[in-house]
Amino acid sequence: MSYVLKLFRNNADLCAKFSTMKLHIFTFSAFIALLVACGGADNSAEKKEVFKLGKAYGPVQVDTSKAITVEEMLQAYKGKSEDTEFTIFAPIEEVCQAAGCWVNVDKGDGETFMVRFKDHFTIPVETKIGSKAFLHGVAYMDTVSVEMLRHFAEDAGKSKEEIAKITKPEFEMGFEADGIVLVK
Repeated sequence: MSYVLKLFRNNADLCAKFSTMKLHIFTFSAFIALLVACGGADNSAEKKEVFKLGKAYGPVQVDTSKAITVEEMLQAYKGKSEDTEFTIFAPIEEVCQAAGCWVNVDKGDGETFMVRFKDHFTIPVETKIGSKAFLHGVAYMDTVSVEMLRHFAEDAGKSKEEIAKITKPEFEMGFEADGIVLVK
């Protein structure tokens, strides 16, 4: 009989240990699920900034929710040669002073690249340097002739001496925007 009591007591201890173990597993799983759920919400909220949008220009309405940074666009376009559509968020570093028909935007490393406006639409020439904008259009690789480089330098208000120093064409990435929304 003592064998039966001993077996019953061991079995009861085993059941108690098993119930405790299930409780620990459940608690741990709930804690991990809570961490994952809370962690995901914080990350997406950090990336979204709210901007007061100004006037829009160009034939295409820009969907600002699809915008990526200039750095992200440059990384995505790296090594490509075909035209690729993007919506970007960029700081304006220079505006065509003749008509407002192009801007230069910061690449994020102190360098700039030119954004030409499709069908020659324009933005105000008095747009402030450092203004931010959402732009939709196409990135492409292009050889820019000496004549065009000199024309752009003239539009930017460069001196005759600076313009005369332009003697070689440049092969570079360009961007043709079909829509721009300035940020207030």
